[in-house]
Amino acid sequence: MKLYYVPRTSAGRPRWMLEEIGEPYELVVLDPSKGETHTPEHLRLHPLGHVPVLVDGELTMFESSAIVQYLADRFPDKGLAPPVGTPARGLYYQWFSFAMTEMLPNLLKYAQHTTGPEDKRVTRIAEEAQRQLARIFDALEAALAHRPYILGEEFCAADIAVGSAAIFAGRQGTLGDHPRVAAYVARLLERPAWKRATSG
Repeated sequence: MKLYYVPRTSAGRPRWMLEEIGEPYELVVLDPSKGETHTPEHLRLHPLGHVPVLVDGELTMFESSAIVQYLADRFPDKGLAPPVGTPARGLYYQWFSFAMTEMLPNLLKYAQHTTGPEDKRVTRIAEEAQRQLARIFDALEAALAHRPYILGEEFCAADIAVGSAAIFAGRQGTLGDHPRVAAYVARLLERPAWKRATSG
C-alpha cells in the first residue's frame, strides 16, 4: 500500500489508521509549496490535487474518511470495525458522519475566522461556529459518559474520525468544559499508533 501525504492535513487520518493496522505501507510525502500536489502524475491520482490518496494494488482512492473505513474492512482481523448489519455498525457510520459533517466544518469555520487572513475574518461567523461546537461537544460528552471510546470499551476506526477532530479542537481551544472529551483526547494521544503517525 502507498499513501500520498502532506503533514498537518486530513491525510493524517489514514496515516493513523495504517499505523493502527500495523501492515507495511509506503508514505509518499508531498510538498504543496513546490507544486507537488498539482503535477500531472498526482492529478491522475486525485483530480483536485489534494491528499490523501491511497493506492492499494489496482485500487486508487481518495477522501480520508472513506480510506479509513476501507482499511478497517480490508483488514477485518484487526477488529477496528463492527460486523456489517449489526447495531454497532450503524453507530459506527453515525459517528463517522458526525465527525465529517458536524465537527470538522465548524472547527474549520472557527479557524478560518479567528486565525485566517484578518481582512477575511467575520467575528459573527466565528462566534456562531463556537456556539455550534459547544453543542457538538455536549453531545460527545454525553456519548462518552459510560465508555472510554466512541463505541464502547475498544478503540475502533470511528475513533480516528471523531478523535482527530477532537484533538484539533483541543489544540484550537474550542473544547470548552467537557472533561470526558478531554480525557478521551488524552487517551488517544497516548496511543502508540498516533505517536508513530505524528512523529514526522
